Amino acid sequence: MNFTIIGGDLRSVKICKILSKQGNNIYTYALENAEEINEHKDIKVCDTLEEAIEKSENIILPTPFSKDGQFVHTVYTNNKLNIDEVLSKIKKEQKIFVGAIQNNIKEKYKDLQIIDLMKLEEVAVLNTIATAEGTIEIAIRETQKNIQGSKILVLGFGRVAKVVAQKFKALDAKVTCAARKQEDFAWIETLGLEYTNINQLNEEIGKYDIIINTVPELILKEEQLKNVQKQTLLIDLASKPGGIDFEVAKKLELKCIWALALPGKVAPISTAEILVKSILKNI
Repeated sequence: MNFTIIGGDLRSVKICKILSKQGNNIYTYALENAEEINEHKDIKVCDTLEEAIEKSENIILPTPFSKDGQFVHTVYTNNKLNIDEVLSKIKKEQKIFVGAIQNNIKEKYKDLQIIDLMKLEEVAVLNTIATAEGTIEIAIRETQKNIQGSKILVLGFGRVAKVVAQKFKALDAKVTCAARKQEDFAWIETLGLEYTNINQLNEEIGKYDIIINTVPELILKEEQLKNVQKQTLLIDLASKPGGIDFEVAKKLELKCIWALALPGKVAPISTAEILVKSILKNI
């Protein structure tokens, strides 16, 4: 099969190599500064966007697609790729595989065959592994302490929170999950974890060594943050706008890290393998 990979970060580079190794024809654009691409003789670096798009029936765009809603996310090129410039050149019969594309862009180009890989359940679930392991790496690096025995609060109990909580528990941390629903409390208890009500986080929030947010809405405001200990590490895994008031955290001199897109940063090979598997399944 023919695949064209346009822009992206290290995940896109790894996708090129995996698909090429499988015997597919690979064409790239806006990846010309990636050494791994240039060293690979079987991967064709196209001179123009038009040439790259014309070569393949399958177009792979970045994850995330765009960070500003105007330009395609790129790392390995000196050129900026306007979103409309790219999508307007793709034909209806071509399949587009992309990650985390904005709803308004997808709606504008609804006549195209756009598959958002990040909306697929198998991708979302498997990506939580890299997110959890990346969170552990941040926790160890930034606290310079063992995870074992640490008191950890995980805000939320969705996909990411479940895996994060269980990974930390496996390292003998004392993990508490903050949720709202009674059914979540039951599941948390079944997993051998402690639970608390996310709507009642006040003075007790000061007893934790590490607080990890997974909820994409403002949870920790000044009312809660003023009770957080200075030595506590705050990690926000949620997409924009995040769940922590970062301005207040800064004013209170709290250590706060917004750890976005961890899978692509900490495990680009594993993440690329997950994406390739899903792409091939959806062709």
